[in-house]
Amino acid sequence: MKWLWLIVILLLAGLQYRLWVGEGSLAHVAQLKQQIASQERENEQLLERNRVLAAEVIELKQGVETVEERARHELGMVKQGETLFQLSGE
Repeated sequence: MKWLWLIVILLLAGLQYRLWVGEGSLAHVAQLKQQIASQERENEQLLERNRVLAAEVIELKQGVETVEERARHELGMVKQGETLFQLSGE
């Protein structure tokens, strides 16, 4: 009878070992859940950035005004016949 109890205790200890240590343990599962949440946050940020870029591409394809505005603002370009006045903030 003692051998039977010893075998049962060893089996339970073996099952508990898998639950608490190693791959598939509770700690491992919690770590994987944390990684999934982190990746989902990053994916949401990237999706939002992609939406903004897609809207900008559509706007650039459809409107000449947007291209002109960017050329004026970012490159300092002016139309022919225009005069550019720069004011200093002193």
